[in-house]
Amino acid sequence: MFPVKIGLRVLWVCSLLSGLLTLPATAQENYFITYTHQMEEPGNLELALRSVHGFPEGGNAFAGSALEFEYGVKTWWTSEFYLEGQSTVRESTLFTGFRIENRFRPLLREHRINPVLYLEFEDINSADKALLEIVGHDVRDDFLGRNNRSERKREAELRLILSSNFKGWNVAENFIAEKNLGGGAWEFGYGVGVSRPLSLVASAGDCRLCRENFSLGAELYGGLGDRHRFGLQETSHYLSPTAIFRLPNGPTLKMSPGFGLNSNSHGMLLRFGISYEFEQVFSKLRRK
Repeated sequence: MFPVKIGLRVLWVCSLLSGLLTLPATAQENYFITYTHQMEEPGNLELALRSVHGFPEGGNAFAGSALEFEYGVKTWWTSEFYLEGQSTVRESTLFTGFRIENRFRPLLREHRINPVLYLEFEDINSADKALLEIVGHDVRDDFLGRNNRSERKREAELRLILSSNFKGWNVAENFIAEKNLGGGAWEFGYGVGVSRPLSLVASAGDCRLCRENFSLGAELYGGLGDRHRFGLQETSHYLSPTAIFRLPNGPTLKMSPGFGLNSNSHGMLLRFGISYEFEQVFSKLRRK
């Protein structure tokens, strides 16, 4: 038990550090919820930490964290493994489970609209607060009770990802379907994102704070009910500006304050992220 507690503390400290470091921010993706058609380079490993900080009215403030390991298996196949935890003020710090994600890009050439198929298995408990997606009737009131990990949830998540690049702009749309494998109806959600670098022209000299290293954008995401009650009734929705800073030959940092759009939503969700990519990591290990 003692090493597990130490690991949870380290995860929480890393989450706080990522928040302090992140003035702008992302890695392989331009957003926190919405995926684009960008895939990890084959053989590259990306290590990332993302966190979300919430302040529910009538409940205790919390921070949910996800530690990610993303590997480029093939040009058309990216796989990812997550470890998740959370800490709630005046309650506890908990490890909440893991996820395994795979993304498949059927069309490798750039098209006007680029589809990606997404499949995820998650084994988490009812105390999870990573908020990597909003589906079904996920609302603010779900976070008012005290930490309780008595319920184990094994879920499958499917996404249809559509993404386009045009004159420096990226526009991405995700349709999400999620189901508890132990029973229950399919739940649905969405994510829509738009972003663009501040400059499309690289600077002549070596420059870290150049405009081309920064990107700005926004994403809209929320729930769409379930199979029995599909729609916007009793769902939550967020609008989140995003800021990204890609440090040349270094980490990528991102930040996104999310503003709730109705009474079912949190007033604000602060998201932070930091990531670093290791090129051809297994090839380098074999050469040593």
